[in-house]
Amino acid sequence: MFFIGGSCSEKEDGAKVVRVENLDNPYKHQDNFDKRFKLSLNKLYAWSLVDYDRVVMLDADNLFLQNTDELFQCGQFCAVFINPCVFHTGLFVLKPSMAVFKDMVHELRNGRENPDGADQGFIASYFPELLDKPMFHPPPNATKLDGTYRLPLGYQMDASYYYLKLRWSIPCGPNSVITFPGAPWLKPWYWWSWPVLPLGLQWHEKRRQTLGYGAEMAVILIQSAIYLGIIAMKRFARPSLSKLCYRRSDKSINLVQNILKFVALWSILAAYTTPFFIIPPTVHPLLGWPLYLLGVFALCSITVNAFLLPMLPVLMPWLGIAGALIVMAFPWYSDGVVRALCVFGYAFCAAPFVWASMTRIMAGLHQSLEREAFLPRLGESSPPSWFNKLY
Repeated sequence: MFFIGGSCSEKEDGAKVVRVENLDNPYKHQDNFDKRFKLSLNKLYAWSLVDYDRVVMLDADNLFLQNTDELFQCGQFCAVFINPCVFHTGLFVLKPSMAVFKDMVHELRNGRENPDGADQGFIASYFPELLDKPMFHPPPNATKLDGTYRLPLGYQMDASYYYLKLRWSIPCGPNSVITFPGAPWLKPWYWWSWPVLPLGLQWHEKRRQTLGYGAEMAVILIQSAIYLGIIAMKRFARPSLSKLCYRRSDKSINLVQNILKFVALWSILAAYTTPFFIIPPTVHPLLGWPLYLLGVFALCSITVNAFLLPMLPVLMPWLGIAGALIVMAFPWYSDGVVRALCVFGYAFCAAPFVWASMTRIMAGLHQSLEREAFLPRLGESSPPSWFNKLY
């Protein structure tokens, strides 16, 4: 196994890394160009790997369901049509050739037509006759074929096909490779993509068996320790805003109260969003989601303490998120339609509770800010210090 990355070779995680200079993308100024494909033309370097007789080029969002060694028997170029008219470059087989590689680079510089500005459009343009080529069937004697072939659909099945059945099953052909070509932010390696896309958990199982998650564990443990420390210390925290003193007009007090309400609401919003952005994005979902919920709980407790808010309304969205995860991850749905209806029904039933919690938060803020204990006036006696401590 190798990864194309920059002119020396090295070993990383059991794979040989071939480092190359990035190919300049001449299509980056096209109106429809997506910046995330800026370096995708580096795939062309696969044709320069002349030390190998065959190369199977694949994207990281592929999930292999079984051994596919027979792909190395295919010809000079083989790919799958998951679109009726355009083959997909998430997986293809090639025979390395410096002549082909140099010709491809020459075509890049000459501005060969490329509909999407990425590797998909360029390679499809370079092999325009693939649709008319014969289907690949591996010879039983393990010999290698010559020529160009179409790969059967089962070598590059779109994962969305399976969500109606919620299991990996196709009616015909080799059920070997699944690809996740959907929205970039729902790729299977992101922890938040499961259980939104439940079958992606199998991608993480393959990673656990190969690379593991050691690179992210230090950050996970540090964040967990910080959140647990916040939760443990909240009993000793006093609302710092209770130290504010006023000897101003009622108009000034109203202005300060409105500002504090705004700060409190933004603090709650920050408590729900901050953990999402600081968790390592490629951690296992069964680590990412519990850490997110722990972080939200810890940060919400700070806001609850600071503004003397009722805990349950502040945590109602937290309970809603936890419930949604349980509903989406429920493993005994008969099919994807039933699952979608259950998720919709849960959202419909949970919405009134979330709205009621927002109303209760606003009422709690108003009540806290009106307390003499929360905003004592200058020169007036304040209640004992234990009054402001949250239990």
